Amino acid sequence: MHGFGFSEEKISYILVLSKEGDLVDIVPNLTADKKPQPKFISVPRPEKRTSGIKPNFLWDKTAYVLGMATPKDKKSDALFELSLATFEVFKKYHLDVLNNAVDPALKALSLFLQNWNPENADLTILKPEMLDTNVVFQLDGERQYIHESQEAKTLWALLLKSDDAQETICLITGKQLPISRLHPSIKGVSGGQSSGVSIVSFNKESFESYGKEQGMNAPVSEQAAFAYTTALNYLLRRENKQTIILGDTTLVFWAQADDSKHAQQAESLFMNFFNPTYVSDESETAQLYAEIEKLAKGRPLSEIAPDLDPKTQFFILGLAPNAARLSIRFWLQTEFGHIQQRLAEHFQDLALDPLPWKTPPSTWSLLMQLAPHREGQKPKMEDVPSHLAGELMRSILTGQRYPRAILAQVLARFRADGHISDLRVALVKAVLQREFRKQLTKEEIPMSLDESNTNPAYLLGRLFAVLENIQRIALGDKVNATIADKYYASASTVPYSVYPRLLAGSKHHLSKVRKEKPGLAFNLEKEMGQIMGLLPSEFPRHFSIENQGRFSIGYYHQKNTRFSNTAKDESTELTPEGEE
Repeated sequence: MHGFGFSEEKISYILVLSKEGDLVDIVPNLTADKKPQPKFISVPRPEKRTSGIKPNFLWDKTAYVLGMATPKDKKSDALFELSLATFEVFKKYHLDVLNNAVDPALKALSLFLQNWNPENADLTILKPEMLDTNVVFQLDGERQYIHESQEAKTLWALLLKSDDAQETICLITGKQLPISRLHPSIKGVSGGQSSGVSIVSFNKESFESYGKEQGMNAPVSEQAAFAYTTALNYLLRRENKQTIILGDTTLVFWAQADDSKHAQQAESLFMNFFNPTYVSDESETAQLYAEIEKLAKGRPLSEIAPDLDPKTQFFILGLAPNAARLSIRFWLQTEFGHIQQRLAEHFQDLALDPLPWKTPPSTWSLLMQLAPHREGQKPKMEDVPSHLAGELMRSILTGQRYPRAILAQVLARFRADGHISDLRVALVKAVLQREFRKQLTKEEIPMSLDESNTNPAYLLGRLFAVLENIQRIALGDKVNATIADKYYASASTVPYSVYPRLLAGSKHHLSKVRKEKPGLAFNLEKEMGQIMGLLPSEFPRHFSIENQGRFSIGYYHQKNTRFSNTAKDESTELTPEGEE
């Protein structure tokens, strides 16, 4: 890790200078990928550019270093656009700082800035693709960059101390230290500004108190501010695979173990559980699904990852952008064994019989159930209420109740698009079952069809599935609109207004079935009678959101039981009891 006042930034090109200050070469600092990306180099930390022109020390974008930028007018034929104002500020700043420099490389940089004229630049050495990228300097014949020389570091340390920083007790270290007026920016948070955002920021009088300004309202020392922002910026790099994006929430995680191997194993396992798309190799994918399968079945961590200590410390930070600042959605410090237990509970709460998945669903796939269903189109994350992603993740990791808003959202989707998918019902069951486990409700949610369950909502969900089945048998699968298409929304919310009509319609459907398959009709009537016998004498006038959820589960259980029995029922001519 680099020292205080330095941070790793994406640098695309290296400007090679002669001792006379001439630009003799431009060396790419890019990866060898199909789409090359800039590599990271440790440089003096960047300035915060919320407004005005502020140059970085010994590196910057081409608009500052060369006075050249990409034309704002995309239709322009010009190769570049002059940026003289930023170049002049960069030039003056460095000539003032390097006025008495003795290092040959720093002298060469001073000569370069004095001689370089953006309006008469030699364009043969410049490439259009380097415009608007970050560049550093290097003296021809030397391996280190100019900002890495000892004199450059000494000058930078003096510049860091030149601020009239006030001293007080740092909230993080507890020591009397110079306080950071502006905290360095955090980059890499999904939805945040590309220039970076702040966790601690005070830019209006209404946010300040006791006459304190900016960072003094939440005093954090310069060293501590540098430490936490540097570490967080490192973790937020996509290539480190220590972030997961869910909706508007960026999840940052890391492990602490006796050795780096075990820490990396814990981080990799966590990433794979929540974001299996990172796994591309077929053998690795098979192993991953085997691990998730064991996890979903509640198997101990020693069986899933024998080498991983359950007491490995694990840290999870949920961040979300809020204008120019970051909101901390949640913070969790726990043991990895506890995370494994919470994940097992999560899958148990989701589980139904028949199981609503081939492989245990990721958090991302669960969130997709909250998006509108459009036939032939994939759901989009932007259609999912953004705040629910962070809240769902927090519920999974902490074992707290799931947000009721998830239940409301799924039920609204049932009514709006009629897509009563297995995973949507599983989400409904998970919300209600966890509330039962937390002793917030008194009635447990059955995993499979419970014929002794007398809850009116559950019974009417079952009855609705039976009525739909009767219609299907009577009219065939090619009916334009089933009763579910027409009446599910009202049946699950205001049953009193619709069930008499549905029962009347079922008599006509049963009459048709009786003519062709009397035995099947008898059994359907018997099934209806068993359910009706458990219902109260009058249909409920309105169902609460909880009972709407129970309705969907009863519907799911009955419908899936019908699927498993239909082939047998329709291939065998059943007869009423007592007949031969």
